[in-house]
Amino acid sequence: MTCDCWPSWCCCFCGGSRKSKLKTEERRGSGGFYGKKKKKIISLSKKGFSPVFDLEEIEEGLEGYEELEKSSLMSQKNFEKRFGQSPVFITSTLMEEGGLPQGTNTTALIKEAIHVISCGYEEKTEWGKEIGWIYGSVTEDILTGFKMHCRGWKSVYCVPERAAFKGSAPINLSDRLHQVLRWALGSVEIFLSRHCPLWYGYGGKLKWLERFAYTNTIVYPFTSIPLLIYCTVPAVCLLTGKFIIPTIDNFASIWFMALFISIIATGVLELRWSGVSIQDWWRNEQFWVIGGVSAHLFAVFQGLLKVLGGVDTNFTRNFKGSR
Repeated sequence: MTCDCWPSWCCCFCGGSRKSKLKTEERRGSGGFYGKKKKKIISLSKKGFSPVFDLEEIEEGLEGYEELEKSSLMSQKNFEKRFGQSPVFITSTLMEEGGLPQGTNTTALIKEAIHVISCGYEEKTEWGKEIGWIYGSVTEDILTGFKMHCRGWKSVYCVPERAAFKGSAPINLSDRLHQVLRWALGSVEIFLSRHCPLWYGYGGKLKWLERFAYTNTIVYPFTSIPLLIYCTVPAVCLLTGKFIIPTIDNFASIWFMALFISIIATGVLELRWSGVSIQDWWRNEQFWVIGGVSAHLFAVFQGLLKVLGGVDTNFTRNFKGSR
């Protein structure tokens, strides 16, 4: 009697001796078909009773297990190479609606958050290349935002009631000019590189208004040249007694008035949007002239020397005051 729930080899071993005796007796009665050699084989199988497995099936099973283990290890390595070595972050990324994996306590979550926001977490990962900081420029924030928008990422301007980040700022004119020089130098480097918004990312998902905004952030150092001329010409006219600026007709005057009104309207909109006072806005305009004829102008020359001439000019570190 056999049972379907047991393996076939188990049933054969359990009732194998009785069936072999019956078969030998029946076959002996029919003329002794089995010889001594067959009897010896049967007796040996009785004495040396041990389960015999198919070695090929065992090897195939082990190979399948090893392949499964290798594939799981490879998938784990691929996930770590793509998202970094944080299991909580990887699990939350693979979840359909995001969120946190179940059973994560607060202490482990804080440790993982500190690990993920560390400076070296994104190194040598696809996640760092895709949405991490883009290095190689002194203004990496502009370059990072530009490449993220080219890849289709969306951003929002977040102004929480409680300040998310606090930092110090330069407390004197010299340190402030060094900071402005660094920013302007980074903009000039981006303008002279292949990541210039004027010709980069046309096959991507960057919108035209975003392209205009990024173009404005990289061309402003070059406005120092006409600004310097604008500040120098009145002094030259006063010293020489000659009015060197040619007169313009009515049509050109209308264009000049429209341009001047648009600049004023832009300043008023920025003033209302930022919420600063008129006094702060006026100080900002004054410093724009000071920085335009000094830091921005030097940034243009340093950028040209660095990109075209190969002369590396290291910027001066900013000394910021603390409260």
